Amino acid sequence: MAFGRKKHLNNDTMKNGVKLITLANPQSVISEQFRNIRTNINFMNVDREVKTIVFTSAMASAGKSTVSANVAITMAQAGKKTILVDADLRRPTMHSTFNVSNSNGLTTLLTSRSMEMDANSVIRESGVENLSILTAGPIPPNPSELLSSKHMLDLIEDLKQEYDMVVLDLAPILDAGETQQLTSFLNGTILVVRQAYSQKSAVKRAVELLKLTKSPILGYVMNDVDADGDDGYGYGYGYGYGYGEEKEKKGLFGRKK
Repeated sequence: MAFGRKKHLNNDTMKNGVKLITLANPQSVISEQFRNIRTNINFMNVDREVKTIVFTSAMASAGKSTVSANVAITMAQAGKKTILVDADLRRPTMHSTFNVSNSNGLTTLLTSRSMEMDANSVIRESGVENLSILTAGPIPPNPSELLSSKHMLDLIEDLKQEYDMVVLDLAPILDAGETQQLTSFLNGTILVVRQAYSQKSAVKRAVELLKLTKSPILGYVMNDVDADGDDGYGYGYGYGYGYGEEKEKKGLFGRKK
């Protein structure tokens, strides 16, 4: 799959996974932009604990799975023991991205009759030092009920005890009610917005829904930013803030120079 291309389908990423540019070309401009996102997240830890982070979007095909996977890799590369959880139970991609089986995963844990099932039995090594992955598992008929369950919250608490960072890739908030519910229990939400693709009204509605549940919004990642670079891809990422009532953007990285 071409990285940052203008047209792609969800089914393509489900089948082939997303591009791990931070592994394929760690010295590229885009990889550095992902590290900038990691740095900005680290700054949040000064005033409050940020251990559980959600990446979501207003609508599908915004690139949230690409962003969450690459940011998780940069965290692991920085020495933090990190787990990446594919909690998009509608269109999971992580198993394809890391080329592992999806026969067992998050849904296996959440539907287990035994509440004492060991999560380590389904958590896998990613091949990246310090990074573990928990794939989605078989797609269930009731994703909303599973992710809103006490079992899910208990699992997150267990993962917080075991890992320095817990990164979740959740379904687009306008498509999945469970995203809105789950984000309110976590330390921070980052909204992925795809330039020239994500509708302004949809993004605004997504922010409104997050605020309704008092979900802590850390900021946004602007995906598909047209930028000049030497990485051969021609697209970049920006991180910033702009969803407070003052609607002021502060500190956007990865802009065209």
